[in-house]
Amino acid sequence: MSSGLVMSIVYFVVGGLIGAAISFFVTKKSFEKQLKENPPINEKMIRAMYSQMGRKPSEAQIRAIMKSMGQ
Repeated sequence: MSSGLVMSIVYFVVGGLIGAAISFFVTKKSFEKQLKENPPINEKMIRAMYSQMGRKPSEAQIRAIMKSMGQ
């Protein structure tokens, strides 16, 4: 194999690794920003939904909803 071909392969692999690292950190930052702007549902939000429907939820109902959301 010629030296030029080996160097081209090395540059390609190194460039791919650098691109993968950059895309990982950009995606991570974007995901954290989305979670900050739109937090996942919690028990307080479930209680608010029930109260908007004119119902008072029991703790068992809230736990059942949280469990089903976790699956």
